[in-house]
Amino acid sequence: MTCIVALKHQGVIYMGADSAGVGGLSLTVRNDPKIYRNGPVLFGFTTSFRMGQLLGHSFRMPLRDPSLALGKFMVTDFIDAVRTCLKNGGYAKKENEVEHGGTFLVAYDGHLFCIDSDYQVGQQKLPFDACGCGADVALGSLFTTEKIAATTLPEDRIRLALEAAEQFSAGVRGPFLIEVLK
Repeated sequence: MTCIVALKHQGVIYMGADSAGVGGLSLTVRNDPKIYRNGPVLFGFTTSFRMGQLLGHSFRMPLRDPSLALGKFMVTDFIDAVRTCLKNGGYAKKENEVEHGGTFLVAYDGHLFCIDSDYQVGQQKLPFDACGCGADVALGSLFTTEKIAATTLPEDRIRLALEAAEQFSAGVRGPFLIEVLK
């Protein structure tokens, strides 16, 4: 299920999401969002609505020591806070002594990160990223519109990527939500 798309443009991060809730061959167009603004963070999630709701409503952003590099902060303090939030909310899973969460995009402090289910923190070299079953199609769209970005608004690029994912992925449906983190 899902397509979450984000891009950085002139120091601003734009994030878009579809509205599909998919289980097996069943599809529900959901009214609740797949993007949450929580303090200084923008979360866009796939995997589970419960996980997204916890990140949106229960997550407490840790204070960042200014002397700590952003990457190190995200891998340590931030991920520790995510793990605590998901455990306390009854979402985190542990199998064979390995803990798993879910996949989501994070916009924070002018940067874009992808958190995977094993809690790894990734950052694309390109100024955009996507997750969910429609990610490959959306990334292709963002890559091609990057070539014409000077004449295309960031919101339009996000919408085109989501529309492409909807066209070619059975797990992606509008309406689409777009949020901006300045």
